[in-house]
Amino acid sequence: MIRLPLVLFFSAVLFSTGVYGVLARRNAVLVLMSIELMLNAVNVNLVAFSQFWHDITGQVFALFVIAVAAAEVGIGLAIVILIYRNRETINVDEVNLLKW
Repeated sequence: MIRLPLVLFFSAVLFSTGVYGVLARRNAVLVLMSIELMLNAVNVNLVAFSQFWHDITGQVFALFVIAVAAAEVGIGLAIVILIYRNRETINVDEVNLLKW
């Protein structure tokens, strides 16, 4: 059996990698992938605490997070494709489509 602190450390590393990806990357697809990495770190935490407390609530919340992540990927990639068609770039720094 894997101990809880090891799983929490792994989740923290995974989440930190996702935060770095969101802050450092300029490509919109890589930013979406980094957000997915952060959501997966949250799922690891939820399942780990669910196992630690012998309760199924964390696993149920993890399923909801997976569903939200799937919707986020679908909508996010659709927005990226539309921005690429209009601006011919998916560089986050060059896209000022949402500014007034």
